[in-house]
Amino acid sequence: MKWIASAAFGLEGITGRDLKRMGMENVRVMDVGGAEFEGGFEDAFRANLWLRTCDRVMLVMDRFEARSFEELFQGVKKLPWEKLIPSDGAFPVRARCVRSQIMSPSDVQKITKKAMVERLKQAYGVDWFRETGAVFQVDVSIRGDVVTVCVDSSGEALSKRGYRTWNGEAPLRETLAAALVLQSGWHPKEPLYDPCCGTGTLLIEAAFIALNRAPGLLRKFAMEAWPGVDHAACEEIRREAKSKYDQCYQRPLHVAGSDIDPEAIELARRHVRQAGLNGRIELEVKDLRDVTRPGEPGVFIANPPYGERIDNVRAAHAVARQLGALQARNPGWSLCAFSADMGFEREYGRRASRRKRFYNGPIECEYHIFEADKTDKRGVIKK
Repeated sequence: MKWIASAAFGLEGITGRDLKRMGMENVRVMDVGGAEFEGGFEDAFRANLWLRTCDRVMLVMDRFEARSFEELFQGVKKLPWEKLIPSDGAFPVRARCVRSQIMSPSDVQKITKKAMVERLKQAYGVDWFRETGAVFQVDVSIRGDVVTVCVDSSGEALSKRGYRTWNGEAPLRETLAAALVLQSGWHPKEPLYDPCCGTGTLLIEAAFIALNRAPGLLRKFAMEAWPGVDHAACEEIRREAKSKYDQCYQRPLHVAGSDIDPEAIELARRHVRQAGLNGRIELEVKDLRDVTRPGEPGVFIANPPYGERIDNVRAAHAVARQLGALQARNPGWSLCAFSADMGFEREYGRRASRRKRFYNGPIECEYHIFEADKTDKRGVIKK
């Protein structure tokens, strides 16, 4: 079987590397949309369980060209839907079209559904489908007249880890938070501190990485209800993941954060408890200007407010200056800041060592990585 591990712009390469580390076959990073791999249902279940930056794991039914609704209908109807979907299965359809002859998602949904019904009517000898059983969410994407037909094995997006019940004022998706940690250069043996931690998503994702916790451990996936899947094998994969986490849970963990908003910290504490990390992450109410970290240096990671998100550019610039001062008064620490503010580096006071571009929802953002100043043997900062 062929699968697509879909991912947001900028996260395709990370998802592809994770698939290769997992031993998946024929992994190919796509230009847009994620990474492809080959494997059986158990491989897809493992991908759902372990991928940190992936949105969904999709079973590829077929790819074909279609420049008319008739070609779309025939292309969908020829697929062996009866091998996957039982007679009581539910099969809703979602669609998107980009730069194609066919540019009506609603019509694509209707035609795809009609073609599937016609195929399944012939296979099962019935005229009506109640669709009361397992859900097989069908995804049709048309780009440049090439139709990709998939079935979503994940159900809810994989960013829904199960620990976050309230998003706060400016939520950061769990998949993006994990990517920011992975791209920061942080090693789990080092301290990590988020001085604008909000409801704690960055800190929790960092703890999951440090403690070898599968991000999907607490949740279910749509494919677990599919009749063709070996459910006992999937449960064994989940038990193995749980065992790995249990073995690593007592590792030293130096993950902490603060926020000026007491309500945000209260929500962060709730999410930490719900993630099963109570007592492992240090949280406190503190003004960014008062943060100073003793001991060994590490990495600051921040998703500070920026003008497009809080509609206050002046305040966003003030936070950028405060982050620059934070790194300056904590020698040896690197600082990574995720922001849509195009003037961020100017306000921060120096140019970033590295930058990466991601999207926070529809907002294009830069991930600024300010590496620690290097010192000579006398402790003098090298310019």
